[in-house]
Amino acid sequence: MNVAERTRIVTRPRRLRTSAAMRALVRETQINPDGLVQPLFVVEGEGVVQPIGSMPGVSRYSVDAVVRECRGLDAVGVRAVLLFGIPDAAQKDAYATINYDPSGIVQRAARAIKDALPAMLVIADLCNCEYTDHGHCGILDASGDVDNDATLDVLAKTALSYARAGVDIVAPSDMMDGRVAAIRHALDDEGFTKIAIMSYAAKYASAFYGPFREAAESTPSFGDRRTYQMDPPNVREALKEVRLDIEEGADVVMVKPAMAYLDVVRAVREMTDLPVAVYHVSGEYAMLKAAAERGWIDEDRAVDETLTAMARAGADVIITYFAKDYLTRHR
Repeated sequence: MNVAERTRIVTRPRRLRTSAAMRALVRETQINPDGLVQPLFVVEGEGVVQPIGSMPGVSRYSVDAVVRECRGLDAVGVRAVLLFGIPDAAQKDAYATINYDPSGIVQRAARAIKDALPAMLVIADLCNCEYTDHGHCGILDASGDVDNDATLDVLAKTALSYARAGVDIVAPSDMMDGRVAAIRHALDDEGFTKIAIMSYAAKYASAFYGPFREAAESTPSFGDRRTYQMDPPNVREALKEVRLDIEEGADVVMVKPAMAYLDVVRAVREMTDLPVAVYHVSGEYAMLKAAAERGWIDEDRAVDETLTAMARAGADVIITYFAKDYLTRHR
């Protein structure tokens, strides 16, 4: 037996796969439990828990119910939640004025959560689609197109309203140009220099948002969002968007969706030292749930593998509807 043959026999990677303990010992990628964020949908009313048909296991909650849900999340180790407000249809208008109302749904939910659980990190999604009667993410001009600069004013006012309500992080998801700078200036001018901005820096016009639009009642009444959300084939454009948001003052940059865009996550991770977030979106969640319900996949293993892939691609923060379930299993 020659030296080469001896080497092939001696260096067997399989030795490090022989048991669960061995595999855990040499595992390269670990999911950070503190980096998992649970999205929550908040509605008007009292004692409301409305299951969402296209998202099994996910519900809409009234403010009192969302506090109870946050207590349960805290008990299993979820340290951060991402709030989406869903006002009554009668409260919506063309200018999203209920979005920055001090008594708006997100503002009340944030105050209630922080009163009950001061250590819970409250992130508020910052957009207008749930609050406009037309369902678009910005204010429309006379021709029906989204007016970028008019929208910035609404986003800045809403960010201030969220900060006053006790939100720790504002997360602009509208994809307007210059929104991070407008929000940062507004917050700093009012003394909210400690409020962080988690920017949806590379948010794609994806087919995987369908269940969310049911959950948030935010489907556009006409057209689509392709003129302001990113075209799925583009990576270099994503890096440009990320650079711009970093220059404008973003503290965390996000790629959305996650599973079909892990190459973008890796590219963003390699270009910045800022924390990188991914959003494991509603359609990605629903696909795993549907396959598991049919017995086609093992849900727990598939979820673990999926979240690990996001961490392996470079995500520090993973926003996922599986956060509660994952941490319950891995306590």
